[in-house]
Amino acid sequence: MITSFYKTLTEQVSSSLHSLYQGDIKDNQITFQETRKEFEGQITLVVFPFTRYSKKSPEETGKEIGEMLLQSIPEIESFNVIKGFLNLSLKDSFWIKVLTEEVSKANFGKFSKKEKSVMIEYSSPNTNKPLHLGHIRNNLLGYSVAEIMKAYGYTVIKSNLVNDRGIHICKSMLAWEKFGNGETPQSANMKGDHLVGKYYVLFDQAYKKEVEELKAEGQSEEEAKIKAPIMQEARAMLQKWEAGDKETVALWKKMNDWVYEGFDLTYKRLGVDFDKFYYESDTYLLGKNVVEEGLKHGVFFTKEDRSVWIDLSDEGLDEKLLLRGDGTSVYMTQDMGTAQLKYDDYQMEESIYVVGNEQDYHFNVLFAILKKLKRSWAEGLFHLSYGMVDLPSGKMKSREGTVVDADELMEEMHETAKERTSELGKTDDLADSDKNELYETIGMGALKYFLLKVEPKRRLLFNPKESIDFQGHTGPFIQYTHARIKSVLRNGKKESLKNTALPNSILPLERDLIQVLSHYPKIIESAALELSPALIANYVYDLAKLFNKFYHEVSILKAETDVEKHFRLKLAEATASVIRSSMLLLGIHVPERM
Repeated sequence: MITSFYKTLTEQVSSSLHSLYQGDIKDNQITFQETRKEFEGQITLVVFPFTRYSKKSPEETGKEIGEMLLQSIPEIESFNVIKGFLNLSLKDSFWIKVLTEEVSKANFGKFSKKEKSVMIEYSSPNTNKPLHLGHIRNNLLGYSVAEIMKAYGYTVIKSNLVNDRGIHICKSMLAWEKFGNGETPQSANMKGDHLVGKYYVLFDQAYKKEVEELKAEGQSEEEAKIKAPIMQEARAMLQKWEAGDKETVALWKKMNDWVYEGFDLTYKRLGVDFDKFYYESDTYLLGKNVVEEGLKHGVFFTKEDRSVWIDLSDEGLDEKLLLRGDGTSVYMTQDMGTAQLKYDDYQMEESIYVVGNEQDYHFNVLFAILKKLKRSWAEGLFHLSYGMVDLPSGKMKSREGTVVDADELMEEMHETAKERTSELGKTDDLADSDKNELYETIGMGALKYFLLKVEPKRRLLFNPKESIDFQGHTGPFIQYTHARIKSVLRNGKKESLKNTALPNSILPLERDLIQVLSHYPKIIESAALELSPALIANYVYDLAKLFNKFYHEVSILKAETDVEKHFRLKLAEATASVIRSSMLLLGIHVPERM
């Protein structure tokens, strides 16, 4: 209804301009915005572009257009002109119709299926350590973007490229062989990814010790790092793995299986999922065929040491190594092959990589190479780059064992939610099992909302304590608003509302709430096109804030008439529905009671 009204309004503005000034105005020159709160009206037309046709002041032009719109569009009640802005006030009957015939419908905010498929690759962990805080932002961002794009009508494939091979994996394997004494996740009573991560740290400690010993013998630091015995053993293990040595491959499979079991538990608690897993152990050789093709067509060139390169100077980049002189792959080679494999599997129109901004250059190069190779699908590749996450205590350092572990952080959020809700007495009448479920819902909601309310490109400081605030710009505030509405609805439905007629007029706050609710589909569209869950997060916060103002200033259950009461309950119900569906797009659940 809102969409069709704006279309009618645009057509009438164009018609009025032609009638008044004989101007041939294109629709994209007609700009509407929400009227600023200090002025009367709900929709504002920017008049300045039309003065070139009217040859009159913005005020005179706005008044003449306003008069014509008032005559031609029955939904318009009045207008006013402030400088170059025409503010339109719509009749209460229009907003009542928007609520009852659009916003309150079960399919509100749902888009019809589009003929477009998109792959979103996120998480992309290494199998030598547990997931950490950076992975949490990655997973939440990828999952939310996928859910938003699904809501917008796209077919979405959620993929996860697991980095399960390479020297870093061998470091954990070698350390376990040397120091593990057969330890398993069961014997250590530890998640498998944590156990493997423990040995990654032990390797680094042993390596540093050997480097210092070699330096004490007179070797340079660079020389010591190369000649450290444990590093040479790790490289030898990698060579054995690539050669298919049975014992090495068996150890690799065993330790990776430990990690996958641990990852699955973390993903489940985080509330993310995947449709397709790719493994670098399966894909790391694929890019060699692409390299051969590039050489054949003169896109790549060979240097004296037989290494293969591409010159991207014309694209503002530099020369990039694609294959070492000994024929081994680099990450770029792997990513070229994997990109081709993903397209061969799904033929998707777009492929989005959710990866931190430290890899911006890498993806600029990858996309440029694939375009040089004339891949038809290369134009649909996009790097969703995001900033790092810091804690008040400082930056994360994984090799030193001081990484902010994802599992520990989620548990801390649960405990913080328990502490805060208990302090406020919000769980006094709940059973213990219900309390724990609520703590988890609030804790995870706080974590997810805090990380998603910020535009992806921005680096952010995550403060666990600050994220659980029932009065701030937080997930728990929005969750509490939803629970409050549900409480009102439970109490309201205890009474029989015989009179279901609609009111003749509504209060300004009721109109404001309906108007904000009506924006929801447009917010989904913008969030899908801009790949920004922050748009959803900030919208639902503004909606919750406005409902609380409405709740405190307008009586719902003690309305003067049954008609008003019924209408306000309907408005509250629609608000709860939009809050719930908005939060689900962020991967956040909202409780019925708090």
